[in-house]
Amino acid sequence: MRTLVAFPVLILVVILQSAVISRIRLLAGCADLMLVILAAWALKTDIDASWQWAFLGGILVSFVSRMPWFVVLGGYFGVVALAHLLRRRVWQAPVLAMFSVIFVGTMFMNLGAYVVLQFLSHPITLNDALGLIVLPSLLLNLLFALPVYAMIRDLAHWVYPVQEVE
Repeated sequence: MRTLVAFPVLILVVILQSAVISRIRLLAGCADLMLVILAAWALKTDIDASWQWAFLGGILVSFVSRMPWFVVLGGYFGVVALAHLLRRRVWQAPVLAMFSVIFVGTMFMNLGAYVVLQFLSHPITLNDALGLIVLPSLLLNLLFALPVYAMIRDLAHWVYPVQEVE
């Protein structure tokens, strides 16, 4: 039942991403709100539905973007896997883990998109891709990290309330 919360939340995220966030540009890069949401959700220690969120988010983003579905799904699953890996390790600072997951996830997603675009004969040089798309997108994703982390933390406390111990 708690997993069903993903449907309205992620549909709202896709609508915000395509209507509002995609208009906020820095050079040629824009933020990936779904990536930031999935990173924050997967870093919560008491949540077990992050893989379902990654699948649903990847499918929804694949519908509204022109990127092939396997790039989006692979990137989001990579973000969730990295978040789970960091969550199990000694990372006691969740905000630092959030920044790390977003940094690596943004690089991973954009590298996958770059490789696929090279095969689809949309040539762009690596220097242009890094300077005009990847680094501005990374900066925007990191700017959205703290507010999104706070909202996801509150949503997680609402969906998964802490049990009173007597």
